[in-house]
Amino acid sequence: MPTIDILGVPHAYELTSPPAKPSTPVLIFIHGWLLSRQYWLPLIKKLSPDYPCLTYDLRGFGDSQPLNNYLLEEHNTSSPYTLEAYAKDLIILLEKLDIERSWLIGHSLGGSIALWGADLCPEKIQGVLCLNAGGGIYLKEEFERFRLAGKQLVKYRPGWLSNVPLIDILFSRMMVATPIERQWGKQRVMDLMRADSEAALGSLLDSTTENEVHLLPQIVSRLAQPVYFFSGDKDTVMEPQYVRYLASFHELFKYQGQNVIDIPNCGHLSMIEQPELLGEKMLNILMTHEL
Repeated sequence: MPTIDILGVPHAYELTSPPAKPSTPVLIFIHGWLLSRQYWLPLIKKLSPDYPCLTYDLRGFGDSQPLNNYLLEEHNTSSPYTLEAYAKDLIILLEKLDIERSWLIGHSLGGSIALWGADLCPEKIQGVLCLNAGGGIYLKEEFERFRLAGKQLVKYRPGWLSNVPLIDILFSRMMVATPIERQWGKQRVMDLMRADSEAALGSLLDSTTENEVHLLPQIVSRLAQPVYFFSGDKDTVMEPQYVRYLASFHELFKYQGQNVIDIPNCGHLSMIEQPELLGEKMLNILMTHEL
């Protein structure tokens, strides 16, 4: 497993190298909260014959290391866990791997990071594909409940994970339309346990403030690159109406909402639930913008 140093923190990554023209963009995959780069594998099988694919673990998640003498001044932000901070990590990754042309593919929290990245580095990022990502509407009571539940999950995970029998089966049924393979339930348990507490709590709390939530539509509205949003019709975490709301701020939405793609029989983990369908639709979008 190769690693790359980003501001003193080793980040795990993998890069495929299929035969491709020099002008072919690299597809960069950004995972969601409490997940890792592993969940992209089914989708990469569909896309890697045509495009180089780069996956990496966000700082403090998966196989990437947590905070260690982090240089806050490099990010010009008060917290190392904001969407902006993680987007700046991404830009450094692009520079270190000498990637000049790319599309970002982000899931949930990773979708928000991708939008920030496209805004900060438009010269290297040609477009964004967001999976199960939306928002822009701040509902105080709902966000407070969500933040509290997330804090309790992170705080008490060692105790209740060890006390629930067949916990991997439970995780293979959570947040999805139909149960996913048990191996993914096991992966979810593993990633939950491995996540650094500061990174998990920091990214949750910093990405759900009223200010951060209201910033997302502003970012989407000024992106000149194409941006598409994939929405699971049975997603109870990021419901379709919130996906459409955020998508509506992009120029492409004016053309009969063509930047929103509904995925049938799909919950919050679209890249695991519907990789074949997602891959086909993504290839169509990518090839359209190559013309």
